Amino acid sequence: MKHIKHCSVIAALAAAALTFAGVAPAALAANDGATQDAVVATRSFPKTNAVKKNILAEASSTQVESDSDWGGVESLNVPQTKSQAEKDADAAAAAAEQQRQQQAQAQAQAQAASRSAARSDLSSSGSFTVTPPDGASVSSLLTFANQFVGKVPYVSGGNTPSGWDCSGFVQYVYGQMGVSLPHYSGAQATVGRAVGSLADAQPGDIIANAQHAAIYVGNGMVINSQLNGTRYDPIAWVFPSSYSIRRIF
Repeated sequence: MKHIKHCSVIAALAAAALTFAGVAPAALAANDGATQDAVVATRSFPKTNAVKKNILAEASSTQVESDSDWGGVESLNVPQTKSQAEKDADAAAAAAEQQRQQQAQAQAQAQAASRSAARSDLSSSGSFTVTPPDGASVSSLLTFANQFVGKVPYVSGGNTPSGWDCSGFVQYVYGQMGVSLPHYSGAQATVGRAVGSLADAQPGDIIANAQHAAIYVGNGMVINSQLNGTRYDPIAWVFPSSYSIRRIF
């Protein structure tokens, strides 16, 4: 009897197992179908914009602030080179300038020595005192020349305060002013700048011809050395013929 009960129980369990096995796949299939019908997969991604860039332009471009100071070509310290011809020309110009300066210095020294010698002659004469000119101006020249009036005799061929002729007097006075003149009246008629007429003459001008030379002092008068010594004379007296008027200052 017990054996029959056991078989019944086993049979009941097997039937239940079969029933469950049949129902479960169907339920699972139904669930899968329901799931497939009910679940919708949606995905949301942020919108992106593709930007095309000019890589070459960006690689070569540079941003510079408006107040930046990067200097310019003129601020570059680039060594300057000269051609051999330019170097030779510069050297020649420098040598010429040096020679000119040496000549000017030598001339100034010679003039200073000449004035010093003349002043020594004045001192050694002992007959009168002469004040050297104080500048290269007409007034200084006339003041200096006036000191010899009535004091220096006429000596043919002379050109010192011990005695002089007409051109020697003019030569000496201008020499003390730093102007070198020839000792001959005809040559003195060609020095300096020409003046057209006596109406245009100014004090300090030289009036000369082949026979005589003098210094114009104004108002138709000259200071000169003639047979009666150093004195003032009217132009008409000492220049009865034509003459030249020459301007130094």
